[in-house]
Amino acid sequence: MNGTPDAPATGRQDAPVGDLVKQASEEISHLVRTELRLAQTEMKQKGKRFGIGGGLFGGAGLVSVLALQAAVATAVVALALVWPLWLSALVVTVALFALAGALAAVGRDKVRQAAPPVPEEAIDNVKTDVTHIKESAHR
Repeated sequence: MNGTPDAPATGRQDAPVGDLVKQASEEISHLVRTELRLAQTEMKQKGKRFGIGGGLFGGAGLVSVLALQAAVATAVVALALVWPLWLSALVVTVALFALAGALAAVGRDKVRQAAPPVPEEAIDNVKTDVTHIKESAHR
């Protein structure tokens, strides 16, 4: 049966399959590039949030050091001088601690927004794409 008319028909059927494979390959390549761009964008956004949060934590630490210095000065002034001077130093100390608390709270929120440091949306999209491709291949 090697010389039967079925042989040329089989050759014609291979061409569309080849075209389909080529098209699928191009689409997968395009899809992968798109997902990588999405992952890159997502990681940049998370990196910025980590940077802002870390900077705010650093600011909170600096202000806390200043507050501790003011607290020490307050104690010295309270022991050495009369009421109005230490009261004013105490007010400054309380204000610095309040500022440090506010900076720490905002910094913590920024770091939480950035965690975990993985491109979650891109990973979900790739999983969906792989599932779709597997389902299409089984049809």
